Amino acid sequence: MSEISQEELNERVALLKKFRSLLIQQRAKFQEYLTVLEKQENSIETENSENLLAHTELEQQVVANIMNLQKVIVPMSELYKERGAHLEEESVTSIQKELDDLQKQVLVQNERNRELLKNHIVQIRTQIASLKNPYKNNRSVYAKKETVGSLVAVEA
Repeated sequence: MSEISQEELNERVALLKKFRSLLIQQRAKFQEYLTVLEKQENSIETENSENLLAHTELEQQVVANIMNLQKVIVPMSELYKERGAHLEEESVTSIQKELDDLQKQVLVQNERNRELLKNHIVQIRTQIASLKNPYKNNRSVYAKKETVGSLVAVEA
């Protein structure tokens, strides 16, 4: 094994620290996303549409943050493997394992929410289909069919 310079070592350590901090940030974002999904599930079950809308908007923001962070992590991961593949840092591998577990939990929760929403939509469609419009055959909402006389008696 060849000796590496202090500058190279410092660069690898800095790379490792930055990569680790990015992974920690992403783990926190996934944890936040999982929390939002769990609260969204409660909103779906209680049929609270206002909270559901708020959770959906928050979910979109968190997903956008995760995607932006992922754009940085992917090249950093490649650089980490290219430059410091022999630097097996336990904290990095444990964080990556936690990230994988969180991603799986997020996917499961997301699928559960999707199924709940599908069932809820089917329920709402059934309710809408069962509604009867009492004014369906009337020309106007205000028109009522009443019997009225058609002959007028005129006396002089």
